[in-house]
Amino acid sequence: MGLLKKQKFPLLLGPRNRNDMRENNRNDKRNFERRDGKKRDFKGKRDYRDRDRKQEVQQADEEFTGGMVEGRNAVIEAFRSGKTVDKLFVLASSQDGPIRTIIREAKKHDTIINYVEKERLDELSTTGKHQGVIAYAAAYEYATVEEILDNARQKGEAPFLFLLDNIEDPHNLGAIIRTANLAGAHGVIVPKNRAAGLTAVVAKTSAGALNFTPVARVTNLAKTIEELKKEGIWFVCADMDGEMMYNLNLKGPIGLVIGNEGEGVSRLVKEKCDFVASIPMKGDIDSLNASVAAGVLAFEIVRQRLQGQMNGTTFLHRETINAAR
Repeated sequence: MGLLKKQKFPLLLGPRNRNDMRENNRNDKRNFERRDGKKRDFKGKRDYRDRDRKQEVQQADEEFTGGMVEGRNAVIEAFRSGKTVDKLFVLASSQDGPIRTIIREAKKHDTIINYVEKERLDELSTTGKHQGVIAYAAAYEYATVEEILDNARQKGEAPFLFLLDNIEDPHNLGAIIRTANLAGAHGVIVPKNRAAGLTAVVAKTSAGALNFTPVARVTNLAKTIEELKKEGIWFVCADMDGEMMYNLNLKGPIGLVIGNEGEGVSRLVKEKCDFVASIPMKGDIDSLNASVAAGVLAFEIVRQRLQGQMNGTTFLHRETINAAR
């Protein structure tokens, strides 16, 4: 009988000592590659810039699901078929005939044009065949401001409007449209620039309210407020430095202005408003989500309008006050 005995378990192949183990670890860190082919740094940490970039692209894809049009012929046909195109991304270095035609159509339809590098188009593309141009078409058609006012006239009600100043998160936009519908608002007005479009995500978040609440898109929100004042509409915006909302008279024709998620209502738009309302808060943070703030103020307006109807009180119209002056 030999000295060798049958092993109960098979021998495990591995480093023979600690030095070998350290060398193997160093090799693993050097040679480890991510699934996309990009190496991590020598410490094996993730490239957070690359991760953030991917999240940005994923968010853009999610925002425009169902509205992306890629390729030169497809984009040209989208314009010529009458589809509403919110944004156009064009390869900055491309100036050939088809691209010039697309840019001409975009300007004719007052579409926002973004000149970008090829890497940006590659990130946004889902087909890999963008040919230097990607368009994002609205999932729903926009109404006009006049159609929103007609909506109020047909119901025999004082106009109740939502005006959104640079709401860029499609989830917030969808939630606000849902709130506007439930509060009995006659429509929502958004600016063309720095604002989310009527994408599939907005439609989904609105829980169907987008089918019943018209949304108008305007070039200049401050100018639109000035024009609507001629219709006798008063405007209130939300701001922490304003007067307590319960102390304001928000009955009658009213426009509720809600600002950006981070910056609030812009200075110029705020100056155009008649009232600045603050929401009472007792927590440790100093602001509400835009859609939540819209809901709180909207239903204070609803409360006052219902109370006015029950008490038979009326709201002084802008023309009456101007005549008294």
